[in-house]
Amino acid sequence: MKQLILVRHAKSDWPEETNDFDRPLADKGLQDALKMSKYLKNNHININLLISSPAIRALGTCKIFNQAYHLDLKTDEKLYNPSENNFLSVIYTVDDSAESVALFSHNNGISNFANSISEDIFHFPTCGVAGFEIDCDSWTEFDGANKRLLFFYEPGKI
Repeated sequence: MKQLILVRHAKSDWPEETNDFDRPLADKGLQDALKMSKYLKNNHININLLISSPAIRALGTCKIFNQAYHLDLKTDEKLYNPSENNFLSVIYTVDDSAESVALFSHNNGISNFANSISEDIFHFPTCGVAGFEIDCDSWTEFDGANKRLLFFYEPGKI
């Protein structure tokens, strides 16, 4: 069994003359990311690997989560403005020693991908987190594996 955790970046700001990629986290985003990372850690949600979009707001969210988890983190450009296939491409490259991986990305891609693997309908709010159990031994078996939603958390509801 593997576990996939999808995290939408926390609330961002959009200062004048800042392009989309360089948007920083807003104060609320910093607070929500800290709240959600502590909530996951305190509820024994195990994560072995963090992979983030390199965009500032996603990577900032990932780094805040890593304050709770203390892991190596990676970035992958495929998680910025992602399609469903981009998520699959990233998942297929995960080393099988990682039992639980968290991907930090953006809407609409992250909501679309979650909906493609679950019968539950998602619209990820900022810093929303969904966890799935994946019935496989290797990440390369992801597409054909049975998937089950374990949890869906929103900062405003915890």
